[in-house]
Amino acid sequence: VYDAVLSKERRGDYLGGTVQVVPHVTDQIRDNIYKASVGSDIAIIEVGGTVGDIEGQPFLESIRQIHFELGSANALYVHLTLVPYIGAAKELKTKPTQHSVKELRAMGIQPDLLCLRADRVIPSDLRKKIALTCNVKEECVFDVHDADSIYKVPVMLHEQNLDQIIVDRLNIWTGAPDLTGWRNIVEALDAPNDSVKIGIVGKYVDVYDAYKSINESLIHAGIANRAKIEVEFIDSVDINKSNAKEYLSGFHGVIVPGGFGNRGVEGKVCSIEYLRNEKIPFLGICLGMQLAAVEFARNKLGLESANSFEFDEKSSDMIIHLMDEQKNITDKGGTMRLGAYPCKVAEASKAWSAYKSSSISERHRHRYEFNNSYRAKFEEHGVIFSGVSPDESLVEIMEIKDHPWFVACQFHPELKSGPMNPHPLFRDLVAAALKNKNQKSK
Repeated sequence: VYDAVLSKERRGDYLGGTVQVVPHVTDQIRDNIYKASVGSDIAIIEVGGTVGDIEGQPFLESIRQIHFELGSANALYVHLTLVPYIGAAKELKTKPTQHSVKELRAMGIQPDLLCLRADRVIPSDLRKKIALTCNVKEECVFDVHDADSIYKVPVMLHEQNLDQIIVDRLNIWTGAPDLTGWRNIVEALDAPNDSVKIGIVGKYVDVYDAYKSINESLIHAGIANRAKIEVEFIDSVDINKSNAKEYLSGFHGVIVPGGFGNRGVEGKVCSIEYLRNEKIPFLGICLGMQLAAVEFARNKLGLESANSFEFDEKSSDMIIHLMDEQKNITDKGGTMRLGAYPCKVAEASKAWSAYKSSSISERHRHRYEFNNSYRAKFEEHGVIFSGVSPDESLVEIMEIKDHPWFVACQFHPELKSGPMNPHPLFRDLVAAALKNKNQKSK
């Protein structure tokens, strides 16, 4: 943030310990907020961090000025604050909230609404105490205790009238909110018709949130299929040809996600081979797609040295490579295909069944591409390149004909999924996994 808003000279002075707000910094932040809000009926501006942190002062001063300029009828403050439970005392403590609000008021910011985070329901007498000590009306103090799913929070807040209070404070006329979609989500989460076990063969499984977007996309797909998703992570480092069955046979569907570097790559290749041979629904994402191509070349085309340029620059069969226009770029960031790119989808394919469209756009983050020199040979042996760039120079999606559901894509579909709009590939993977489960149980 400071790289963006401070010159080097001012940044050095500020971070060196000067605690007063630097005027031109707040001006830039305020101006950027206004620019970002142009064309919007409502702008939600989040200031992260903890009140009192030196890094946050310019941002808090900016929103103080915005509230002053717009007036209380056009701007309001919603303060999210922690109410911790102290196990030794067996009680929730309100002091952190009181001190946080005190700090804000010292900066000229009086919160209009307080959202209280806790690991359990906050009693009404505690909310009343916080309202009194923080100078906030009791009906404007909201209990936002932990839910078993984040997708239940909108209904939780609606039931406490938060949405109505906000529109009343901002003098906005609106019809009654339709929360049918959110209620359907809660119902699907609480009363699924089935369950399905999905494995994720990755190399960052020790980091809890490394595959957060994939996790959430599977939840979205579960909602769409009215199924509970049981996700299990498998470290690709541990997998080889001899034990792949032991690790993977219990799953109804498996995802091999993206990643960088050599570690665990051969484990992913062995996993893909097992999933392909055993007809287990498979979704390969980014590196997962590239390794699906490498695995197919090795085990179906007989190209034993097949590899990616990323892992073996001397391979005689470079299935995944740098394109000619990338080879003279020495800065690795310059070779990366990053952001949204269009894709043409072939009819009579799993991708077409998922998207129901011949033209899509998906987000990318990768450096290497499928080598077009091998496309014809892949197609001769049962591969469908069901997604390509509009000029057909880049492979985006590959499938295998004689497999119930084997789809691999260069892009990151998890970045475009939502609870009310699950990504088509995740949705159909879960549907295929459910079908696989039901067939096995017969």
